[in-house]
Amino acid sequence: MPQKIKEEENVPQSYSLYELTTQVRRTLEDSFADAYWVRAETSDVRVNAASGHCYLEFVEKSPETNQLIAKARGSIWARTFRLLKPYFELETGQAFTSGLKVLVKVTVEFHELYGFSLNVLDIDPSYTLGDMMRRRQEIIRRLQDEGVFDLNRELVLPELTRRLAVITSPTAAGYEDFTNQLLNNPQGYPFYIKLFPALMQGEKTEESVIAALDRIYEHRDLFDAVIIIRGGGATSDLNSFDSYLLAANCAQFPLPILTGIGHERDDTIVDLVAHTRLKTPTAVAAFLLERMDRVAGELSLLQQQLVQDTERILLAQRNFLQLLSTRFPERVLNRIERSRSELHRLAAALPSAVSTLLARQDKGLEQMKGRIRSAVENRCSRERQFVLLTEQFIRMASPDYVLKRGYSLALKDGRIVKSPAGLTSGDSLTVRWADGEAQTEIKKLNISSDNG
Repeated sequence: MPQKIKEEENVPQSYSLYELTTQVRRTLEDSFADAYWVRAETSDVRVNAASGHCYLEFVEKSPETNQLIAKARGSIWARTFRLLKPYFELETGQAFTSGLKVLVKVTVEFHELYGFSLNVLDIDPSYTLGDMMRRRQEIIRRLQDEGVFDLNRELVLPELTRRLAVITSPTAAGYEDFTNQLLNNPQGYPFYIKLFPALMQGEKTEESVIAALDRIYEHRDLFDAVIIIRGGGATSDLNSFDSYLLAANCAQFPLPILTGIGHERDDTIVDLVAHTRLKTPTAVAAFLLERMDRVAGELSLLQQQLVQDTERILLAQRNFLQLLSTRFPERVLNRIERSRSELHRLAAALPSAVSTLLARQDKGLEQMKGRIRSAVENRCSRERQFVLLTEQFIRMASPDYVLKRGYSLALKDGRIVKSPAGLTSGDSLTVRWADGEAQTEIKKLNISSDNG
C-alpha cells in the first residue's frame, strides 16, 4: 500500500496522484495477470508510419439505443501487427479498419501517465464485421432501395457558391477556422455565412442537425449550399452521422450539401449521400475558394479577350479612317468633276429639251382647243333643241292655242272659272272664244253630284 501522509491529527489521509495510479496499476496487474478474449468493435484505427504500431479504440454500444456504453484505448505493437494484419485481411477479404466487430486476445495494461489500455496479442478472423459496419451497410442499402442515395449529388452546385448556411457548433474550432479562411481570403471574395447552431457529438447530434436543416429549409431561397462541419475527434464520435434519419434528410435536401465532418480516413453515411465530401472544415473553405478562383480566372480571361477584341476593332477602324482620310480629297475632287460634267451635259441639252417640251405643250393646247370647241358646239346644239321643245310645249299649253281648237273659257272677274263651285245664280260671267267674247248672267246652276 502507498505510504500515508499525516501532518496533523485532524487532517484526512491522502495519496499523491502517482501513488494512487501506481497502486491501481499494481492492482490490475495482480487481478488481470492473464490474457483475455474480448468482444468489441474497432474504432479510430490508425497506424504510425514511422514505428509501425497500430493504435485504435475498442467500443461497445447498447443494442437498444445504439449509444456507446464502453470505450477503451487499444494498441497492437508493430511486431504483432505485421503478423495479424495480413492474416486477418487474407481470412476476411477486407482491410483491418474501423467499424469491425472483432474478437481479440488482450492483456490489460495501466500506465501512470497514459492510463488504461488493452494490448492486442491475437485476433480471431471468423469474428468479423461488427454491428457498426453491418448497420452502415443496411442503411446504405435502404437509401439506395428508396432511390434517394444519389439525389443530393444530382443537384447543381452554383459556380459562385457564396451564400452559405453552416451547421456546426458555434464553439467548434473548425467553425472559426472555416470562417476566417473564407472571410479573410486574400482575393477579397465576398461570402455570406449564416450559422445554424447544432450539437456535433453526443446522443442528441442527430436530432440537433435535423432541426438545423429544417430551419434552413424555411429560408432555402437565401442560400446556395449547406455546409456541415465539425472539429476533430475520435472516430467513435462520428456515429451520429451514420444515422438513417439524418442521412435521408441530407440526401433529399433541396440545396447541395458539403461536408467536412470526419477525418481523411473516415467516411460517414452523411458524407456518402452529400453532394461533396471533404476532409475537414478548412478543406471545405479551400474547395469554395478554388471554385471562386476558377470563376475569377475565367472572368479574367474573358476580360483579356474583350480588351484584345476591342483593341483589334479600334485598330481596324483607325486604319480604315486613315485610309479614308488619304483618299478623301481625291474622292471629293472626282465627285466634283463628275458633277461638273453632268451639269455641262444638262446645260447643253436644256435648249433642245425646252423646245421639245414647248412643242409638246403647243400641240396639247391645240388639241385641247379642238376638244373645247367641239364640246361647246355640242352643248349649244342640245340647249337649242331643248329651247325649241320647251317653246312648243308652252305654245300648245297656252289658252289661245286651246281656244283656236274650238274651246271657250268662262271668266269671273278676270279669272278663269275652273269649277261651278263657288258660283251662284245671278253671277255675271265673260265667255271668251278665239275670235271674240260675250257677257252672260247665270240663271240656274246644275252642279253634278260627282263633284260633291
